[in-house]
Amino acid sequence: QVQLVESGGGLVQTGGPLRLSCAASGRTFSNYRVGWFRQASGKEREFVAHISGNAAITYYADSVKGRFTISRDNAKNTVYLQMNTLKPEDTAVYYCNTFLPGGWGPNWGQGTQVTVIS
Repeated sequence: QVQLVESGGGLVQTGGPLRLSCAASGRTFSNYRVGWFRQASGKEREFVAHISGNAAITYYADSVKGRFTISRDNAKNTVYLQMNTLKPEDTAVYYCNTFLPGGWGPNWGQGTQVTVIS
C-alpha cells in the first residue's frame, strides 16, 4: 500500500505560482492513479486534478483548468501540482490520494496549506 506526504504549500500573492509535491513510498507507485484535492475553511473537500499511473491521462476541475498542471515522475515516486495565476479562492489545504479498490484511499494525510492573498 502506497503512503503519501504532501509538501510545497505556503503564502503567495494573487497571480503567483506555487508547486506542490506528493511524495510516495511504495514499489508499485506507477500502478496508482493519483489525485489532488483541496478543502477550504468551512467547505467540503473538492476534487482538483487527477493523473493516471503512466501519466497518459489527466483531468482537471473546471475551476483550475488552464491554470494548474498535474504531472508525475515515477522514478522519483512523486506527483506534482504546478499552480499558476493563483487566486484568493484557491486558498485551501491541498491533499493527494491514490485510487484504490473501493475508491480514493480512506486515510487522508495532513495536507499542505496554500494561502493566496489579494
